[in-house]
Amino acid sequence: MIFFDNVSKIYNDNSFALKNINFKVEKGEFISIVGQSGAGKSTLLKLIFAEEKPTKGKVFIKGKNISKIKSNKLPILRRHIGVIFQDFKLLDKKTVFENVAFAMEVSGRSDVDIKEDVPQVLEIVGLSDKTDNYTTELSGGEKQRVSIARALVHRPDIIIADEPTGNLDLINTWDIVQLLTKINQYGTTIVLATHNREIVNLIKKRVVTIDGGTITRDQTDKGKYLI
Repeated sequence: MIFFDNVSKIYNDNSFALKNINFKVEKGEFISIVGQSGAGKSTLLKLIFAEEKPTKGKVFIKGKNISKIKSNKLPILRRHIGVIFQDFKLLDKKTVFENVAFAMEVSGRSDVDIKEDVPQVLEIVGLSDKTDNYTTELSGGEKQRVSIARALVHRPDIIIADEPTGNLDLINTWDIVQLLTKINQYGTTIVLATHNREIVNLIKKRVVTIDGGTITRDQTDKGKYLI
Protein backbone atom coordinates (compact mmCIF):
# COMPACT_ATOMS: atom_id res chain seq x y z
CA MET A 1 0.00 0.00 0.00
CA ILE A 2 2.75 2.48 1.05
CA PHE A 3 6.45 1.95 0.43
CA PHE A 4 9.38 4.25 1.21
CA ASP A 5 12.49 3.30 -0.75
CA ASN A 6 15.62 4.90 0.77
CA VAL A 7 13.91 8.26 1.17
CA SER A 8 15.65 11.38 2.43
CA LYS A 9 14.31 14.91 2.76
CA ILE A 10 16.80 17.76 3.00
CA TYR A 11 15.72 21.38 3.42
CA ASN A 12 17.48 24.48 2.12
CA ASP A 13 19.75 24.85 5.15
CA ASN A 14 21.12 21.37 4.38
CA SER A 15 19.43 19.89 7.44
CA PHE A 16 17.98 16.40 7.20
CA ALA A 17 14.29 16.11 8.09
CA LEU A 18 14.41 12.43 7.07
CA LYS A 19 17.42 10.29 6.23
CA ASN A 20 17.44 6.96 4.39
CA ILE A 21 13.91 5.90 5.33
CA ASN A 22 12.88 2.39 4.29
CA PHE A 23 9.56 0.90 5.39
CA LYS A 24 6.35 -0.57 4.09
CA VAL A 25 2.73 -0.27 5.22
CA GLU A 26 0.42 -3.09 4.14
CA LYS A 27 -3.17 -2.65 3.02
CA GLY A 28 -5.52 -2.44 6.00
CA GLU A 29 -2.72 -1.92 8.51
CA PHE A 30 -2.87 0.51 11.44
CA ILE A 31 0.56 2.01 12.06
CA SER A 32 1.61 4.64 14.58
CA ILE A 33 4.57 6.87 13.75
CA VAL A 34 6.02 8.10 17.04
CA GLY A 35 8.77 10.47 18.10
CA GLN A 36 9.33 13.80 19.76
CA SER A 37 8.56 17.15 18.12
CA GLY A 38 10.94 17.75 15.23
CA ALA A 39 11.76 14.06 14.79
CA GLY A 40 10.40 14.01 11.22
CA LYS A 41 6.90 12.58 11.69
CA SER A 42 5.01 15.36 9.91
CA THR A 43 7.49 15.43 7.04
CA LEU A 44 6.98 11.71 6.52
CA LEU A 45 3.21 12.19 6.37
CA LYS A 46 3.55 15.09 3.92
CA LEU A 47 5.54 12.83 1.61
CA ILE A 48 2.70 10.29 1.60
CA PHE A 49 0.13 12.76 0.29
CA ALA A 50 2.71 14.57 -1.84
CA GLU A 51 2.64 17.92 -0.07
CA GLU A 52 6.42 17.47 0.00
CA LYS A 53 8.67 15.57 -2.42
CA PRO A 54 11.72 13.55 -1.36
CA THR A 55 15.18 14.95 -1.98
CA LYS A 56 16.22 11.42 -2.85
CA GLY A 57 14.56 8.02 -2.91
CA LYS A 58 11.06 7.05 -3.97
CA VAL A 59 7.63 6.93 -2.35
CA PHE A 60 5.13 4.43 -3.71
CA ILE A 61 1.36 4.44 -3.09
CA LYS A 62 -0.52 1.36 -4.31
CA GLY A 63 2.47 0.45 -6.48
CA LYS A 64 2.75 3.86 -8.13
CA ASN A 65 5.80 6.07 -7.71
CA ILE A 66 4.42 9.42 -6.49
CA SER A 67 7.83 10.99 -5.92
CA LYS A 68 7.73 12.76 -9.28
CA ILE A 69 3.97 13.21 -9.52
CA LYS A 70 2.80 16.13 -11.64
CA SER A 71 0.67 18.82 -10.01
CA ASN A 72 -2.32 18.10 -12.26
CA LYS A 73 -2.36 14.51 -10.98
CA LEU A 74 -2.38 15.45 -7.30
CA PRO A 75 -6.19 15.69 -6.96
CA ILE A 76 -6.54 12.12 -8.22
CA LEU A 77 -3.97 10.86 -5.70
CA ARG A 78 -5.53 12.76 -2.82
CA ARG A 79 -8.98 11.27 -3.42
CA HIS A 80 -7.43 8.03 -2.19
CA ILE A 81 -5.91 9.64 0.91
CA GLY A 82 -7.87 11.31 3.70
CA VAL A 83 -5.96 13.70 5.99
CA ILE A 84 -6.79 14.64 9.57
CA PHE A 85 -4.95 17.51 11.28
CA GLN A 86 -4.50 18.55 14.90
CA ASP A 87 -6.08 21.97 14.32
CA PHE A 88 -9.17 20.64 12.46
CA LYS A 89 -9.00 23.16 9.56
CA LEU A 90 -12.79 23.60 9.49
CA LEU A 91 -14.80 26.46 7.98
CA ASP A 92 -16.50 28.28 10.86
CA LYS A 93 -19.11 29.97 8.66
CA LYS A 94 -20.38 26.64 7.37
CA THR A 95 -22.46 24.00 9.11
CA VAL A 96 -21.23 20.50 9.86
CA PHE A 97 -22.99 19.22 6.74
CA GLU A 98 -21.55 22.03 4.61
CA ASN A 99 -18.00 21.44 5.85
CA VAL A 100 -18.10 17.81 4.77
CA ALA A 101 -20.01 18.61 1.57
CA PHE A 102 -17.41 21.24 0.62
CA ALA A 103 -14.74 18.54 0.36
CA MET A 104 -16.93 16.81 -2.21
CA GLU A 105 -17.84 20.00 -4.07
CA VAL A 106 -14.23 20.98 -4.75
CA SER A 107 -13.58 17.56 -6.28
CA GLY A 108 -16.56 17.91 -8.62
CA ARG A 109 -18.95 15.45 -6.99
CA SER A 110 -22.64 15.80 -7.84
CA ASP A 111 -25.37 17.15 -5.56
CA VAL A 112 -26.95 13.70 -5.59
CA ASP A 113 -23.73 12.12 -4.29
CA ILE A 114 -23.35 14.82 -1.65
CA LYS A 115 -26.89 14.37 -0.32
CA GLU A 116 -26.35 10.62 -0.12
CA ASP A 117 -22.77 10.39 1.17
CA VAL A 118 -22.52 13.19 3.74
CA PRO A 119 -25.26 11.81 6.05
CA GLN A 120 -23.63 8.38 5.86
CA VAL A 121 -20.22 9.56 7.06
CA LEU A 122 -21.77 11.79 9.74
CA GLU A 123 -23.55 8.72 11.07
CA ILE A 124 -20.26 6.80 11.13
CA VAL A 125 -18.58 9.49 13.24
CA GLY A 126 -21.60 9.94 15.50
CA LEU A 127 -22.67 13.41 14.41
CA SER A 128 -26.03 12.79 12.74
CA ASP A 129 -27.66 15.07 15.32
CA LYS A 130 -25.21 17.93 14.60
CA THR A 131 -25.79 18.22 10.85
CA ASP A 132 -27.10 21.80 10.95
CA ASN A 133 -24.82 23.08 13.71
CA TYR A 134 -22.04 25.51 12.93
CA THR A 135 -18.56 24.36 13.92
CA THR A 136 -18.32 27.19 16.47
CA GLU A 137 -21.09 25.43 18.39
CA LEU A 138 -19.14 22.18 18.72
CA SER A 139 -16.74 20.83 21.32
CA GLY A 140 -13.14 20.05 20.40
CA GLY A 141 -13.91 16.35 20.12
CA GLU A 142 -16.90 17.02 17.88
CA LYS A 143 -14.82 19.29 15.65
CA GLN A 144 -12.28 16.51 15.18
CA ARG A 145 -15.12 14.13 14.28
CA VAL A 146 -16.17 16.56 11.54
CA SER A 147 -12.57 16.55 10.33
CA ILE A 148 -12.63 12.75 10.26
CA ALA A 149 -15.94 12.74 8.39
CA ARG A 150 -14.46 15.10 5.81
CA ALA A 151 -11.47 12.77 5.41
CA LEU A 152 -13.79 9.76 5.04
CA VAL A 153 -16.24 11.17 2.53
CA HIS A 154 -14.21 10.16 -0.54
CA ARG A 155 -13.95 6.59 0.81
CA PRO A 156 -10.14 6.76 0.85
CA ASP A 157 -7.87 3.73 0.91
CA ILE A 158 -5.57 5.52 3.37
CA ILE A 159 -6.18 7.94 6.23
CA ILE A 160 -3.29 10.01 7.55
CA ALA A 161 -3.76 11.50 11.02
CA ASP A 162 -1.18 14.08 12.17
CA GLU A 163 -1.42 14.46 15.96
CA PRO A 164 -5.25 14.30 15.76
CA THR A 165 -5.72 14.36 19.54
CA GLY A 166 -3.13 17.00 20.35
CA ASN A 167 -5.75 19.60 21.35
CA LEU A 168 -8.16 17.21 23.09
CA ASP A 169 -8.70 16.10 26.67
CA LEU A 170 -8.33 12.46 27.75
CA ILE A 171 -11.98 11.48 27.21
CA ASN A 172 -12.17 12.97 23.71
CA THR A 173 -8.76 11.50 22.89
CA TRP A 174 -10.05 8.02 23.70
CA ASP A 175 -13.18 8.61 21.62
CA ILE A 176 -11.09 9.62 18.58
CA VAL A 177 -8.78 6.62 19.01
CA GLN A 178 -11.80 4.31 19.12
CA LEU A 179 -13.22 5.94 15.99
CA LEU A 180 -9.96 5.53 14.07
CA THR A 181 -9.81 1.90 15.16
CA LYS A 182 -13.39 1.39 13.94
CA ILE A 183 -12.53 2.92 10.56
CA ASN A 184 -9.49 0.65 10.32
CA GLN A 185 -11.73 -2.36 10.92
CA TYR A 186 -13.64 -1.39 7.75
CA GLY A 187 -10.36 -2.04 5.87
CA THR A 188 -8.98 1.51 5.65
CA THR A 189 -5.22 1.82 6.15
CA ILE A 190 -4.42 4.22 9.01
CA VAL A 191 -1.13 6.07 9.46
CA LEU A 192 -1.13 7.98 12.75
CA ALA A 193 1.61 10.36 13.89
CA THR A 194 1.74 11.05 17.61
CA HIS A 195 4.12 11.68 20.49
CA ASN A 196 1.51 10.52 23.02
CA ARG A 197 2.59 7.32 24.78
CA GLU A 198 -0.90 6.63 26.14
CA ILE A 199 -2.47 6.66 22.65
CA VAL A 200 0.04 4.15 21.33
CA ASN A 201 -0.52 1.85 24.28
CA LEU A 202 -4.30 2.02 23.81
CA ILE A 203 -4.13 1.10 20.12
CA LYS A 204 -1.71 -1.84 20.54
CA LYS A 205 -0.75 -1.95 16.87
CA ARG A 206 2.52 -1.61 14.96
CA VAL A 207 4.71 1.29 16.04
CA VAL A 208 7.54 2.90 14.05
CA THR A 209 9.79 5.24 16.05
CA ILE A 210 11.56 8.15 14.36
CA ASP A 211 14.42 9.99 16.03
CA GLY A 212 16.49 12.64 14.29
CA GLY A 213 14.95 11.82 10.91
CA THR A 214 15.77 8.11 10.99
CA ILE A 215 13.79 5.02 11.94
CA THR A 216 15.20 3.69 15.19
CA ARG A 217 12.60 1.04 16.00
CA ASP A 218 9.83 -0.90 14.26
CA GLN A 219 7.66 -2.85 16.68
CA THR A 220 4.92 -5.14 15.46
CA ASP A 221 4.00 -6.82 18.76
CA LYS A 222 1.04 -5.70 20.87
CA GLY A 223 2.78 -4.94 24.14
CA LYS A 224 3.63 -1.67 25.81
CA TYR A 225 5.72 0.84 23.90
CA LEU A 226 8.40 3.01 25.40
CA ILE A 227 8.65 6.24 23.42
